[in-house]
Amino acid sequence: MTYETRPSGLDQVSDLRVEPVTTLAGVHAVLPPYRYTQAELTSAFTDVCLGPDGNRALLGRLHANAQVASRHLVLPLEQYATLTGFRQSNDLFIAHAVTLGAAALTGALRRAGIRADEVDLVISTTITGIAVPSIEARIAQLVGLRPDVKRVPLFGLGCVAGAAGIARLHDYLVGHPNEVGALVSVELCSLTVQRDDRSMANLVASGLFGDGAAAVVAVGAGRPEPGPSVVDSRSHLYPGTEATMGWDVGGGGLKIVLDAQVPAIVKQYLGSDVRSFLGAHSLSVQDVAAWVSHPGGPKVIEAIEAELGLPSDPLELTWRSLEQIGNLSSSSVLHVLRDTLDKGSLTQGTPGILMAMGPGFCSELVLLRW
Repeated sequence: MTYETRPSGLDQVSDLRVEPVTTLAGVHAVLPPYRYTQAELTSAFTDVCLGPDGNRALLGRLHANAQVASRHLVLPLEQYATLTGFRQSNDLFIAHAVTLGAAALTGALRRAGIRADEVDLVISTTITGIAVPSIEARIAQLVGLRPDVKRVPLFGLGCVAGAAGIARLHDYLVGHPNEVGALVSVELCSLTVQRDDRSMANLVASGLFGDGAAAVVAVGAGRPEPGPSVVDSRSHLYPGTEATMGWDVGGGGLKIVLDAQVPAIVKQYLGSDVRSFLGAHSLSVQDVAAWVSHPGGPKVIEAIEAELGLPSDPLELTWRSLEQIGNLSSSSVLHVLRDTLDKGSLTQGTPGILMAMGPGFCSELVLLRW
């Protein structure tokens, strides 16, 4: 593969300083307490999804291909077989999403050294349950947010929402540079697995997705704090791909739509999207010091590596997140971001790319500077 190179890109990293920036002052990720190996999950979800006469060997192969070693669930494993319908699952979603969301935001505020009553805007995102009032409203008093905090609940973005949420925080803070914004993501994917559904999408999902939450606290340019800066973002909605990923909503709840063409769409669009985005800032792929990518699945990660000409090392934290906790939808890229920050090996001033893809089908790219 060939792509445009800009030998002077690293010399021009300083040019990023002329743009309005948002600082990610605190990132925190949380997981529910019940952790199971993939083998344990395969055994349990065979009964839930297939019943006693299902093709257990097929489900075993699909779960093995996911390259997930373990996942965290919001309920004890044996409880999933007792769930009777969408209302019960959604009630459980709300109760646990409030607990996990509050823990994530409290942790992010603590990491940032910012009080809850300093937050001016809070964005919440989820795709795995329906809550009205929305999650950020339900956790506001628990965390200590002000009564006049501005709220923006996001629903429907799915896996892309972790990156898109950071991008929308940046959009707001560019116009309100002295303010504080927060993003809360909660995804309880296990509560959406459909009983007695032998569709390929449901079987694949039962082996790939896990439960978790994460939060980001960000500040505008007028309030300096330590942390990586958001310089710019770019969204891309791909035509004719609406049926690639999403939900079919019915009496049984949220039934996943997951087309096998997702890696092919990534190959078709993502490489040119990333190179064009970087080029607008006088950067090339080689200049990027950190790749913070959503772990969509093995074939998706491989497609990203192939299209960008990356060796496996730059996405090592993405691969590790997939293996250790599975795909957490919108929360996943925030877990990878937290891991990247905790690793702490990046040189000040170097650029990074945070990216995710999701229903639409679409992508969101965020240019960071350490």
